[in-house]
Amino acid sequence: MDSIRIRGGAELKGQIPIAGAKNACLALMPATLLSEEPLTLTNAPRLSDIRTMTQLLQSLGVEVSSLAGGKVLALSSHGLTSTRADYDIVRKMRASNLVLGPLLAREGHAVVSLPGGCAIGARPMDIHIDALTALGAEIDLRDGYLHAKAPRGLRGTRVPLRFASVGATENLLMAATLAKGTTVIENAAREPEIVDLALCLSRMGARIEGAGTSTITVEGVDRLGGATHSVVVDRIELGTYMLAPALTGGEVECLGGRIDLVGAFAEKLQAAGIEVEETEKGIRTRRANGQRPRAVDVVTEPFPGFPTDLQAQMMAMLCTADGVSILEERIFENRFMHAPELMRMGARIEVHGGTARVTGVERLRGAPVMATDLRASVSLILAGLAAEGETVVSRVYHLDRGYEHVEEKLRAVGADIERVTA
Repeated sequence: MDSIRIRGGAELKGQIPIAGAKNACLALMPATLLSEEPLTLTNAPRLSDIRTMTQLLQSLGVEVSSLAGGKVLALSSHGLTSTRADYDIVRKMRASNLVLGPLLAREGHAVVSLPGGCAIGARPMDIHIDALTALGAEIDLRDGYLHAKAPRGLRGTRVPLRFASVGATENLLMAATLAKGTTVIENAAREPEIVDLALCLSRMGARIEGAGTSTITVEGVDRLGGATHSVVVDRIELGTYMLAPALTGGEVECLGGRIDLVGAFAEKLQAAGIEVEETEKGIRTRRANGQRPRAVDVVTEPFPGFPTDLQAQMMAMLCTADGVSILEERIFENRFMHAPELMRMGARIEVHGGTARVTGVERLRGAPVMATDLRASVSLILAGLAAEGETVVSRVYHLDRGYEHVEEKLRAVGADIERVTA
């Protein structure tokens, strides 16, 4: 099993290219199920989650070709052979549930296993089920599978979501494109990945208004066509690398970065004394006057608030900040599993339920640590960059789900980091 070895203390300087967004691409790929015509995705990230979604779509009869070294995905659903998403594939990744809405819309029936993924909370499917039921679907849970059918077809209606779930918004948005009549999604998720999906669907012929706001209106059409679409930049990878020089010193320019994708996060960085500058090519960050970061309080919220997927990385920085910071996790329960591992490196953290109190120390110490989920894994790498001595992060298969060539990107800006295969 692979691990990542880091020898901390090196300042970082240079440029890091930011890949296409994992969470956007995982929603865009199932959109191919809505049409018999080809869908081509450019700027696709090269990640294990993308390979898992590829396997799932291929099991349904979708033709998927990986081009340009994996950065272009050519998909065609002209000849579906199945509407059953089996447990053996779905258990690997929660985003697998995003085939449910498109299959119901196009084929009128689907059998989809309950999904798996990182162990960061329950993340139940009931919001998805309630939303699709509102469109006329009949869904039963039997033997760990959702058995869904729409015997009279899907019909547009007003659908208020009780929580602004990204996945439920995406499933409902795709299903509504082929429903009869008009669907109004209230309390919709506003994340950039939703906007990117709506843009792609519109290029395929969907009629969508309001993506990026809390109310999305979809006028159903009889059929969708093909399209070519570039995947939006990954705001979580962007935020992760924006943090790197905040822990190590130096400065890093994140190529392709956009402030509108990370506004609330960038504001917290600036409050902590980190300079954030837009450039012609992206975003540059560095410590103000080379000083140690200042403590700040963080509350995770749905977009446009501070992203839960950057909480672990932010905690790593605050472990070295001057003062006491309070982090409150409001999106997922059980998402402070990285805290005990950071404490092995000398961090001072107290966790009480959904709140963590972090008292910054001047220097972390290298130690063997274990990744517990995707974002926790990269937070430990960030901490290792700032620590004295050697840090070895094990179980980095989590990392490969969401970060493309992380060791190469960090090594290119001066980090002493390598992947070790046991």
